[in-house]
Amino acid sequence: MDKRPDPSQPGVAALSSYLANGLVGHEILIERLLVALLAGGHLLVEGPPGLAKTRAVKWLSDAVEGSFARIQCTPDLMPSDLTGTPVYKPQDGSFEFVQGPVFNNLVLVDEINRAPPKVQSALLEAMAEHQVTAGNETHALPDPFLVVATQNPIEHDGTFPLPEAQLDRFLLHVVLELPGLETERQILDLVEAEAQSGAPKIQALTLDALADARASVNAVHLAPELRDYIVRLVMATREGPQAQDIEHAVSPRGSLALAAAAKARAFLKGRDYAMPEDVAALAGDALAHRMVLSWRAVADGRKARDVVADVLNAVEPL
Repeated sequence: MDKRPDPSQPGVAALSSYLANGLVGHEILIERLLVALLAGGHLLVEGPPGLAKTRAVKWLSDAVEGSFARIQCTPDLMPSDLTGTPVYKPQDGSFEFVQGPVFNNLVLVDEINRAPPKVQSALLEAMAEHQVTAGNETHALPDPFLVVATQNPIEHDGTFPLPEAQLDRFLLHVVLELPGLETERQILDLVEAEAQSGAPKIQALTLDALADARASVNAVHLAPELRDYIVRLVMATREGPQAQDIEHAVSPRGSLALAAAAKARAFLKGRDYAMPEDVAALAGDALAHRMVLSWRAVADGRKARDVVADVLNAVEPL
C-alpha cells in the first residue's frame, strides 16, 4: 500500500523549524536542502563568503541521523583523498581498502570548484552511481547518500569550473544573495544569543523516519497535465523563441529532476499532490545549471536564469 504524505509528522516539522531558527533569511536555502534530502538528490550552493553555506549543512547534519564528513577542496587534492585507497597489509601481503570521507550519509564538499578535474571526476561517479571504483573493485556508498557542494563565485584564481556533466548531477543549484538590513540585524542578534547560551539542540531525524518520508514523497501525485507542463518547459529550451539563446539545451535529466523536486516541495507544503506553483518555484534552480547559453546571449549579458524566466512566462501551466 502506498504511503500518503504526512509532513506534519514531528521529525520533518521539527527539522524544518530547527533549520529556520538557525539560518536567518535563508528560507529558500532551507527548502532546497529539504527538497534534496527528501528527493534523494544532490545540492550545489553558490554564494559569496559569509552567507552560512557551511553552517547550513552542519546544522542539517546535526538534525539528521547518520554520518557526516566535510571535504575542504584545494588544488592539490587527490581522488584518493576523497574516495579512499587500498592499503598494503604486510602481515599477509594483501591489500585492504580504507574508505575515504565520501563514504558518509551526508558529505559537504566545500569550495568544490577548487578541486582539480580528477577529483571532480571521482566525485561524479559517487554522485551519479552511489559507488566508488578503486582498482578492480567497486564499493557501494551508504544509503541515504547526499552531497551538498558549495562554491564561491567571487574568486577565480586556482579554481576549476565545474564541467556540464558534473553540474547535471546536481538536483538543484541554489544561488544566494547578500542579506538586507533587517536580516543582517537578525543575524547579528542570533550570533550574540548563541555566544551567550549556545546553539539549540534537536532530536535527530532517524534514518527510518527519513526513509518513510521519502516513500511518502514518492507517493505524491503528479497529474498527467503537470507532467506535460514539465516536459513543455524543458522542450522550450530546445525549440522555440527561447532556444535561440541556448547552445546546449536541458537534457531529460532536467525533466526528471524538476518532477522529483516538485513532489518533494508539495510534501513540505502539506499536500499529497504537486501543483504548477511547485514546478515554477523550482524551475530556475532545477534547469538553469543544465543549459549552456550561446555566445551571443552571453555577450548580451543574458544569464541562464533569465532564459528560464522567459520560458516560464511563455509556457502556460495547463
